[in-house]
Amino acid sequence: MHTTTISTSSKKRPAGESAAMAMAQTAAATSYTSSSRNNNTTTGRRHGHSANDSVSGSTSSISTSGGSPLATVKTPRRTSLSSFPPRTDASPSLSGRRPSLSPQPPLPSPQPPALPGGVFAAAMASTDRTSNQSNKSTKAPSTGTGASSQHSSLSGAGGANTTRSYNPDARPRRKLRSQYPRGAAAENHVEYILVASFDIDKGPIMEHQYPIAITGDEHMLAELMLPDQTHLRNQDWTMFFLHKDITQEEEEQEQLAKEERRQRRRRKRARMAGLSLDDDAKGEESGAGENADDDEDDEDWDDDMSTDSEPEGGEGAPLIYVLNLVNTKQDKTKRRGAVVKSMAICTRHPFLHIYKPLLLLALEEYFKSPVVETLALLYDAVNAMDLSLMPRLSLLERHLLQASDNKDLFVEKFEQMIQMRIAEENGDGISDQPFDASRSPPKPAGILRAGTKAHFEGQAAAYSVPRDTHEFESKVFYKGIPIPIKVPVAVMPETVGDFSLIKLIQNFSDTHAKSPQPFPLHAHLTTNGPNTHPIIVLVNALLTQKRVIFLGHNMPSGDVAEAVLAACALASGGVLRGFTRHAFPYTDLTKIDDLLLVPGFIAGVTNPTFELHPEWWDILCDLPSGRIKISSRIEEAPITEGLVFFKQQHPACANLVNTATTANVSSANSDLTGDNAFMADILKSVAARLGERVIRAKWRDWVVKFTRIASAFEESVYGASVLNMGGGGNDFDSPISPTTTATTPTTMSPPTAVSAANGHGYVWADDNAKQRELAGNASRVEGWRNSRSYLSFIKDVAQLYTIRPLKGLDLHHMHDRLRTQRLTPAQSRDIFMMFARTVHSYDEICLLLSVAPEAHGGLFYVALGLFHKDRDVRTKTTELLERLADHEAGQHWWRGLSRFEKLAFARIRREVEAEMRSKLEREGFLQPAPVLTAALAGGAGTGPSGGGGGGRGDRAITPITGGLPQGAVFSEKRAS
Repeated sequence: MHTTTISTSSKKRPAGESAAMAMAQTAAATSYTSSSRNNNTTTGRRHGHSANDSVSGSTSSISTSGGSPLATVKTPRRTSLSSFPPRTDASPSLSGRRPSLSPQPPLPSPQPPALPGGVFAAAMASTDRTSNQSNKSTKAPSTGTGASSQHSSLSGAGGANTTRSYNPDARPRRKLRSQYPRGAAAENHVEYILVASFDIDKGPIMEHQYPIAITGDEHMLAELMLPDQTHLRNQDWTMFFLHKDITQEEEEQEQLAKEERRQRRRRKRARMAGLSLDDDAKGEESGAGENADDDEDDEDWDDDMSTDSEPEGGEGAPLIYVLNLVNTKQDKTKRRGAVVKSMAICTRHPFLHIYKPLLLLALEEYFKSPVVETLALLYDAVNAMDLSLMPRLSLLERHLLQASDNKDLFVEKFEQMIQMRIAEENGDGISDQPFDASRSPPKPAGILRAGTKAHFEGQAAAYSVPRDTHEFESKVFYKGIPIPIKVPVAVMPETVGDFSLIKLIQNFSDTHAKSPQPFPLHAHLTTNGPNTHPIIVLVNALLTQKRVIFLGHNMPSGDVAEAVLAACALASGGVLRGFTRHAFPYTDLTKIDDLLLVPGFIAGVTNPTFELHPEWWDILCDLPSGRIKISSRIEEAPITEGLVFFKQQHPACANLVNTATTANVSSANSDLTGDNAFMADILKSVAARLGERVIRAKWRDWVVKFTRIASAFEESVYGASVLNMGGGGNDFDSPISPTTTATTPTTMSPPTAVSAANGHGYVWADDNAKQRELAGNASRVEGWRNSRSYLSFIKDVAQLYTIRPLKGLDLHHMHDRLRTQRLTPAQSRDIFMMFARTVHSYDEICLLLSVAPEAHGGLFYVALGLFHKDRDVRTKTTELLERLADHEAGQHWWRGLSRFEKLAFARIRREVEAEMRSKLEREGFLQPAPVLTAALAGGAGTGPSGGGGGGRGDRAITPITGGLPQGAVFSEKRAS
């Protein structure tokens, strides 16, 4: 039997200690150890790399006996499974020192060119959509009109006569890579296929494991694949996770590979900066042989972990996800009257739900032909699936894609992947060169959009762009049958399988709305008193690492597993980690001893016996009844030093901290956290059928808000917070910002010491609102600070800081100030000018778009700079919007602006260009244009700004041709 021992120790923080030291001690507070009697801990990342692999699953403990010696790399081996997270040698502490708050000055880049006319003309000609500045719109943003909605970049939105200049900052400068490359670098989509069955004499048995055996205890793995009461249903789905250890040798190899990448990057930066290399670096470069000249190409081609990969939070090797299908066939000739078999797919991909159609066909085929060749056929089919044309998105790009309903977002990347593939097949050599962002990409030829008329009529080529960029469309050929597969392009942390947050929310909200029942008070859970919404109680339990059980008596185990996965995604929001790694989508009574050794587990069960043992759990979620119960044996929340310090520093709010443990809460203090209003908005969105993506985006915003409030709480109590790294804007106080280029106008003075652009963190309307919300969240924040997800988030923040553009500047804070506060003209000027001065490159624009999602008004608040009383602010805001409109993603945000804002943009452009033309004419560099001058001077039917003064019906605004397409006409309807 595999035994898991969990040891937890906590260190008390001395009073007055700095926040950084408090965070480091908290990070070292929890350690998990695990021992196995029979397991050999020599492991590998993939089968074929070690003699014996140690893997732990989610619902049972499995041990192995023995293992074959390593002969060659291709020799099959046996991998051992155990049900709980493996032993970690070191406690999850903060390693390394905190990065400097000062940004690293990037290499100077030329000022981005003016807005291409094609984008501007197409955007002005698009249908009018009112910006949702008050978040009152219930419709998803449009994806454009006309041809652009079918294929934005193939349709030539600017028209046939449009002369379109190319802006290199509109596209990323790094090499576009495939998310799942083919060839030598390709990895198998599916690693193992398992088949188990139920024998009336022996119980659950393992029949086949392909391509190699992965466990020494087949009985325990078979129990995972055959849940309780499965014979009562014809079909059932289950899921569980396997943890794979990493050997010391593999860790050393990984560190060497990372160090090699760092050395290549250092050499490249030194060459670009014109610096001389030291002797060691010269020796390395000269000793590289024929590869020494390819460092620059390697930099572009290399899988740069510091720019593309998301941090893993230091939680160990990636999980192996197992999708299991159980079928029961009635057979009177059998002793039991039925035949029960199950088939499971083990994969590294969290989107394991895409394999459900294949499992249905394969298990049906296995009933007819129960031989290992049936498994081999499925194994070869799924691993032959081609996902090499799916582009790999950066972390910011994935955030933008997930938060948007636009089906054309980043469609250009799919086109470029197809162009590279066609060039590779034709031998043009384009795919063998790094992507050059300084040149315009070649015009796509013969690439059509999937789902269009031409595509259905058979005119499409071998490759087509997906109809929705959120999903990549591929096919798996199983026994000659093409099975369509849709793979999600942007997958965020803690998102596993195909679950529904709406289903989970409705299950517990409907019962609470019909007959609310007060909860017993607990400081970590009932943050709004006894009438806290049950979904908020559940999320609070997950954030503060409580033991959570989902009970689904007489329900399919697949429904229980989906509820567990949805709860993990709910608390994570795609931001926090540490939930799925300790989640058990399905378990039973036989594993209770091992389950209780895991702190803060999230488990799904179907046996009602769990409800009778409140000492086993802290929160019980009864799925059939829709009730959430707090255990009578739950441990009380301790009084931490953070709470004591906060009460001492803010005596006026001391009583508000005890709201969570107060039975009779006044109406004025019933929603200090804003959770009641948030849940009302969520339920309203569900009732309006806005869809799963909108609900997930709202929950992500809630989690982001919670982490920012936690950072503000730590700064208020301890004076600093490691949750905020590099914020504050102090690095931009110098006259020349690190991102200021040589072409930056001299009229842009630096912000003062009290500039509105200097600040970071969450924004409140006033200080009183800040203290009240901090008091309402104090207990929840203190509970979260002692959890796994908090420690992982600290590491994520440190890693994200290294790849984050605009270090030292909090765009989210600045944008929130525009949204929530009444600013003076001088304060708003600082923010608008800081936006215009610092947001230039591709990643910087992505960062600005990520803090201004379409659901929150998009660019509405940024575009308010067009109406500032300061002329410089209006001009610089126009230049910023030009850069945004030329961006791959920003062009869709630009289309979301209202017609009123677009007309203001056009008016300012005309004024600036008219002034420049007049200056050139006075200096003799340009001949006067009579027609144009008359139009600007206020000719018949036009006003002083070309907008009009007394015309009727449709009136045309004559544009200035500089930077705009010839023949572009901006018209507006005017009431007679």
